Amino acid sequence: MNRFNRIIAGKGRTTIPFFQNKSVKKTIIGQFPRLFHSMKQKYILISILTFVCLLQTKAQTFTLQGRVTDEQMNPVELATVSVLKQGKVTITSMKGEFSMQLQSADSVIVSFSMVGYKTKTRLLRNPRGKQTLQVILFEDENLLSEVDVSEMRRQTSQSQELKPEDLKRLPSTTGNAVEEMLQLQAGVSTHSELSSQYNVRGGAFDENSVYINDVEVFRPFLVRNGQQEGLSVINPDMVERVTFSTGGFETKYGDKMSSTLDIKYKRLTPQAGKKTYWEATANASLLGAGAYVGFANRKLSWLNSVRYKTNQYMLGSMETTGEYRPRFLDFQTYLSYEPIKRWRIDIIGNVSDNHYDFTPQDRETKFGTMENVKSFRVYFDGKEKDLFRTYFGNISISHELTKNTRIALLASAFYTQEREAYDIQGQYWLDDTESAENLGVGTYFEHTRNFLKANVKSLKLMMQNKTRKHQSEIGLTIKRERIRENSVEYEMRDSAGYSIPHTGYDLNMIYSLRARNELAANRSEFYAQDTYRFTLGGSDADTPDSLAWEPTLFTLNYGVRMSHWNFNRETILSPRVSLGIIPSFNQHLTFRLATGLYYQAPFFKELRDTASVNGVTYATLNRKVKSQRSIHFIAGMDYQFKSLGRPFRFTAEAYYKLLSRLTPYTVSNVKVTYYGDNEASGHALGLDLKLYGEFVPGYDSWITFSLMNTRMKVNGQSMPLPTDQRYAVNLFFTDYFPGTTRWRMSLKLAYADGLPFSAPHKELNRQPFRAPAYKRADIGMSYLAYRSKAPRTSFKLREVWVGADCLNLFDISNVNSYYWVTDVTNQQYAVPNYLTRRLVNFRVQVSF
Repeated sequence: MNRFNRIIAGKGRTTIPFFQNKSVKKTIIGQFPRLFHSMKQKYILISILTFVCLLQTKAQTFTLQGRVTDEQMNPVELATVSVLKQGKVTITSMKGEFSMQLQSADSVIVSFSMVGYKTKTRLLRNPRGKQTLQVILFEDENLLSEVDVSEMRRQTSQSQELKPEDLKRLPSTTGNAVEEMLQLQAGVSTHSELSSQYNVRGGAFDENSVYINDVEVFRPFLVRNGQQEGLSVINPDMVERVTFSTGGFETKYGDKMSSTLDIKYKRLTPQAGKKTYWEATANASLLGAGAYVGFANRKLSWLNSVRYKTNQYMLGSMETTGEYRPRFLDFQTYLSYEPIKRWRIDIIGNVSDNHYDFTPQDRETKFGTMENVKSFRVYFDGKEKDLFRTYFGNISISHELTKNTRIALLASAFYTQEREAYDIQGQYWLDDTESAENLGVGTYFEHTRNFLKANVKSLKLMMQNKTRKHQSEIGLTIKRERIRENSVEYEMRDSAGYSIPHTGYDLNMIYSLRARNELAANRSEFYAQDTYRFTLGGSDADTPDSLAWEPTLFTLNYGVRMSHWNFNRETILSPRVSLGIIPSFNQHLTFRLATGLYYQAPFFKELRDTASVNGVTYATLNRKVKSQRSIHFIAGMDYQFKSLGRPFRFTAEAYYKLLSRLTPYTVSNVKVTYYGDNEASGHALGLDLKLYGEFVPGYDSWITFSLMNTRMKVNGQSMPLPTDQRYAVNLFFTDYFPGTTRWRMSLKLAYADGLPFSAPHKELNRQPFRAPAYKRADIGMSYLAYRSKAPRTSFKLREVWVGADCLNLFDISNVNSYYWVTDVTNQQYAVPNYLTRRLVNFRVQVSF
């Protein structure tokens, strides 16, 4: 075959897609050589046809777009859509949508793949113009039908998506399942099973932001211990998606230095062919009860839930005996309505009424070493009566301007009324049990009358836009903050007939505080960010399928955040950037890099500065306090693999946080007290490891390991941060009895380093000691007593689960704070405040 015929036949190095059509090839080969006899004429023809074909080839491209879903028509995000023969690859958006430009040919083979699903291919014949595909991916037959593979999906940003299904299997002590699941994640720590608060990578409790449906939510201000904590504003029965970041998070999340938790509530839809849909659950245990009802039709989704909690049963196992009467009640509703196409109205309402009443009687604590055991006995008189009542509401109106552009206006309000009041007198004896020597005897009296009202209103305008490779978002928020505080606290100590501190002349309290403050301020916030997904490299169109390789996938998120607070007249600017890389040489690997400037914008607690006059400490608001600052440097990787036919994911992340303009603080139980001035600097660095997967077929489990080092430099001295937890290991494991799936077991293990402590009012000196390590094991057994075999087409009884949890399985006495006893010689003794002991909780849950 001569050169002319080889070219038009599509053989050799020169390949023109236009000549791949058999009818065109036959016409040219059969007719044109007869018309052109000379070699010159043939080369002229070749040039003309080559030029025409190149133009036609450029014009013969088409657009392939569509949506990838699972069997339940839920979008499959981050699925790979590839045409290897042309070297084109893209990934689906969070809505499962994709779009790509391809060259037309006789046949184009498109592949759709996702970890945990069967790979699907589509053959397109002579595609032209715009082609739209609706692709359904089915789960891999090698996986059990109960497996949800969402956790196995690639994490290309700094936010990890946690599975709400795991919430249902956790043995719970607080009733706040979302926060308890966070406490088991790498880089997250807690030292009290009574509290739902958590520290992230050396940060304080106040350094974590929480969002529900794009609106920031707040906690009560005056809570000082886990016994007072009620139910979290996050209702686990209504949660659809949990996204959590331990650092390097996007600019759309607010001005906090440590972490962000993004909660999305679910919107119910009727099943195919049905006009309405109902679902409901009811549960009860020795620690509380709750009920949830959800209804939906084609335009409306309405969720309602009521919860009741009482930790009286748990508090009864503590060393301080008495009459505990905690009562926590919570009601929440979420209404989503689509009046017309592309318009949507969302309303969230929450009312929380929390009471904590306590009348102590006596306490006996033994502490020290095996060779030196001390005994602390106290007999009490008085009582405590606390109230924390909060209201939260949000209304959102959103409109889809186009298929890819959405605009929303969100208005929210938070109101809290808090009262902390107690008068408690204790007569104590401190003895050495070995020698029977009396080390101290005396009386103390504690008085508190703290009242606080806070009201935070916000208005937020947000716009989101998506294109083939970009996902952009901008937002503008205006907040109005108003807080009123009236506090009086004092503590009197008498040791062997002498008031402490003893001067011989004056009668002084060991501690006295007065505060009457009012905050009225406005805060404005703006952010803009973009997520750009692109590819580099990959094989070209001429590479045989057996030698073809995929390109490297990049996910680049970048943005800037700016805010201004008129109370201290401060404007802060926070640029942030992160990059996710899925390399071409191994599609099971993901590398992540992130950095950014993060601020902890001051709020009411950080503003309180103290000054002592004649033995009385007065707390005022310091207008000169500036935002604390942290620069994050994060490098991480994920590796997805299969072992014994089951999916696993290993995650490793190293971080370094450069801290400046810190406001020193102390932690007692869950109360954080700030010193009210930016006088410290420091750092936090560490390594977080996590292995997640099906340790047992069909059920997800994980184990985490964390190492951390923190330092704070203040007044020329270097010391660890109050939350310096040097190491931590957490395990969550789920199993079932052999031969049956009706019996399930869930195990939680926690082993974490103790926190540094020092004597009261000497916290800025070098911490003299650490508390013992926090060690705890909770195990739960569940039995499926009933499951309906009928299809879920009507509202009827579906499942009944009964179970029992053994809390603190090994009956370990953990310490989360200390009570300090001072004798007349000014010698201080740290008496540990132990947490709860071993308990058994019974529970039942019914689903409809």
